[in-house]
Amino acid sequence: MTRIVLATHNKGKVAELRRILGDFDVVGLDEFPGAPDVPETELTFEGNALLKARAVAAFTGLPAVADDSGLCVDALNGMPGVLSARWSGGLGAATGDRDAANLRLVLDQIGDVPDEQRGGSFVCSAVLVVPDGVEHCVEGRLRGALIREPRGTGGFGYDPVFVPDGETRTTAEMSPEEKDAISHRGKAFRALAALIPEAVA
Repeated sequence: MTRIVLATHNKGKVAELRRILGDFDVVGLDEFPGAPDVPETELTFEGNALLKARAVAAFTGLPAVADDSGLCVDALNGMPGVLSARWSGGLGAATGDRDAANLRLVLDQIGDVPDEQRGGSFVCSAVLVVPDGVEHCVEGRLRGALIREPRGTGGFGYDPVFVPDGETRTTAEMSPEEKDAISHRGKAFRALAALIPEAVA
């Protein structure tokens, strides 16, 4: 079975990719002591994902998959975007709960925006880098709108305030399986999964 390295220490992401790539042996960076921790310094989701996957493929000598994702709010001109995980800056670090600080800051910034103009998208770029130089990049999107107060205890990040189009629940109120079926990350990884067999053959 072909081994593929997911460029993360996040066990939840590893488990998610294992569900999607059942025909491959998916492992995370915990299996590779000393693996590089690559700063996300690019200005696009794809650029950040490629930085991580290229570094991990070079370090391990194995095919590497990486992703970068975030929330793009229409009323904020597509921000926080690639800065989604660190939108609150020092405030998030000071409170010890960066997710909550990020979420509250976005809600405060669009507090005066009417409900009908609170649209946005979760966006994920997923990439595969094979040590021989083959690279594939795909993107997944989930459109929806931001509500005014968090609901639900599942998921993470901005999930408690994001209601997908056609839904009444936030992504934090969905089961992991329901969320996987429609999420930006699920869409991107499923599209990438279709490209992997030929790329690693």
